[in-house]
Amino acid sequence: MQMEQLRKDMITAMKARDKDRKDVLSSLVAAVKNIAINEGTRDDITEDQVDRAILKELKAAEEQVATCPKERADLLKEYQFRLDVIQEYAPKLLSEDEIRTLIQDKFADVLATKNMGQIMKAVMPELKGKADGKVINQVVRGLCE
Repeated sequence: MQMEQLRKDMITAMKARDKDRKDVLSSLVAAVKNIAINEGTRDDITEDQVDRAILKELKAAEEQVATCPKERADLLKEYQFRLDVIQEYAPKLLSEDEIRTLIQDKFADVLATKNMGQIMKAVMPELKGKADGKVINQVVRGLCE
């Protein structure tokens, strides 16, 4: 996802007077800028930074929906809308089978040690932002057995 695309979509939402969508998109833009500033790349924002920010916001939105009390239908509707908009921009994550295949192909030497810590240390830089950390952990755990 490109930062420019997020900005264009936010402007489109503003012109359409879609306040809710604009709010979600502006929070995504702010999260991306925050990551860029923290990494010292304020003027040159990479797609990787955009994807990481979107995934972080997606995880927070999923948590909001999951922890929202059922009797608060108004809040739940608001959180669900936020989650739906963020999912539109979220990068496609690798499936469990794709992760397993990638680990077995690229990290066969580390996999042979059966040391989960070493495997995770080797695998995470490669898969960060491309797959959910919990799924990676489950696959590595299964391969270590």
